[in-house]
Amino acid sequence: MTSIEQIPFRHLKMQVQRKLNQSLLLAEAYFKRKFTMPEVNYELRGIKAGVAYLQKNEIKFNRTLLLENTDEFIRQVVPHELAHLIVYQMFGRVKPHGREWQLVMNEIFNLPADTCHQFDVKSVQGKTFEYHCACQTHFLSIRRHNRIVREKIEYLCRKCKGKLVFVDETE
Repeated sequence: MTSIEQIPFRHLKMQVQRKLNQSLLLAEAYFKRKFTMPEVNYELRGIKAGVAYLQKNEIKFNRTLLLENTDEFIRQVVPHELAHLIVYQMFGRVKPHGREWQLVMNEIFNLPADTCHQFDVKSVQGKTFEYHCACQTHFLSIRRHNRIVREKIEYLCRKCKGKLVFVDETE
């Protein structure tokens, strides 16, 4: 892992741009057409490493996760988000991590088609609230917890389909 102090952020941005250029060239050679370089910003917050905005041809990256996980972020996250834009431009609206996206990741970029990063998110996560269902413990974000409290909505476990129940530590 690269240390945060070692590389000025402008150099990281250049590395991201270089990876985007390399990946775009691979896609252009494969599909035998040109793609427009996406707009890039580093304002994404929360636990997501990156988000592709299909109609805007824009990618937002999480600056903190890039700084904390430089090598893996550039190797995997940058092409992952670019793949979404390429798929949209080639095939239109399809499943976000469907066959077409997997093709771009596996065949063109020669990368695993991982849908989620494995970065430590403690520094970007914010406060969480403990909930239980029949099969496990869940930690919900403050946003989801507040929706349950204010709007009286329910969240269900994906595994057992049971209702998530708040564990009130004050009781």
